Amino acid sequence: MFKEFKEFAMRGNVLDMAVGIIIGAAFGRIITSLVNDVLMPPIGLLLGKVDFSSLFINLSGTAYPTLADARKAGASVIAYGTFLNTILDFIIVAFVIFLLIRQVNRLKKPAPAAAPTTKDCPYCLSAIPVKATRCAHCTSQLAAG
Repeated sequence: MFKEFKEFAMRGNVLDMAVGIIIGAAFGRIITSLVNDVLMPPIGLLLGKVDFSSLFINLSGTAYPTLADARKAGASVIAYGTFLNTILDFIIVAFVIFLLIRQVNRLKKPAPAAAPTTKDCPYCLSAIPVKATRCAHCTSQLAAG
């Protein structure tokens, strides 16, 4: 059983998938930092110096000045600012992946077109095999070639 597991784990596609997951997790952290540290501060400034990550609705009835204070106290909160950051994070990741896959698809060589197996009869326009010398539909003699 150990030998079978080793063969499974050492297959190329499993290793490729593991590398992809590790790189994807690192890429996710980069995008999260981009959203939280680079994009959201200017957006918050444009919208009246709002820090989205600190926006929350307090459900406990006790006033807390910040989300961190409310969480430290164990208060029930709806952290919709963090949710907005996460949505923006997802949209950016999805867009970057879309652009990446689009470029990869452009770099792929198109599959060569398959050689045709039929041609049209010049007399009745029926589809006939390419090597036919006589049309099976109208029985016309076809030119060689």
